[in-house]
Amino acid sequence: METVYFMKDEETDQTVGEIVSKDYRKAEVFKKYGIDFCCGGKRTLSQVCKSKNVDLNALKKDLLAIDKQPSMPSQDFNSWNLDFLCDYVVNTHHKYVVKAMPLIFEYTQKVERAHGDTQPEVVEIANIFIKVMEEFNLHMMKEEKVLFPYIKELAIAKENEKPIHLPHFGSIQNPIEMMELEHDHVGELMSSIRTLSNNYTAPAGACTTYKLAYAKLQEFENDLYQHIHIENNILFPRAIELENEIA
Repeated sequence: METVYFMKDEETDQTVGEIVSKDYRKAEVFKKYGIDFCCGGKRTLSQVCKSKNVDLNALKKDLLAIDKQPSMPSQDFNSWNLDFLCDYVVNTHHKYVVKAMPLIFEYTQKVERAHGDTQPEVVEIANIFIKVMEEFNLHMMKEEKVLFPYIKELAIAKENEKPIHLPHFGSIQNPIEMMELEHDHVGELMSSIRTLSNNYTAPAGACTTYKLAYAKLQEFENDLYQHIHIENNILFPRAIELENEIA
């Protein structure tokens, strides 16, 4: 007889993003089932299982198994101050992106030149990644020059119990909505690359550069998932809440 696994109603009704924000280890479970927990993190378990044709009971079983494992308190992003969280995103994820993108560009361009005539998907992958680079460079600049400094101002105002004047863009919800739209688009671009590359699987007999290109692309997407998750599901909601509190 099949065992049925139960979760509390409030846990079942939580969004995928909320579940991962409370325990990032559960991101691996969602990756296993091909579930987007960052850009698509606002859907509930039942909604995402229905759309992806995933066995809800099996998913719950795997999520509950994570609860039995030792936690990692050092990665409790929800407990970090917002100014520190901004710095973490810049010094960890933005720094990684700046370092990784030129290397991936070099690899994908080499693969395109060597194999594009017989494998047209590598041409499309190379072109899509150029779009990823262009959009992400501009996106990170807007965060580092505009959004994150304002979030830090909010954190300082809260700590010192001082009021703060709204910036030229009005409510923080305005740039956040734009950042989330850009997250969605970059996520869609990387999803297209994953599909074209057969989940980053190099063909039999592929050269070293071919394998490295796909390995680095997969690494890039994995980092992107955590990067966007921290912003969409933790940093941005808390920043909106803080601005409302101070205002």
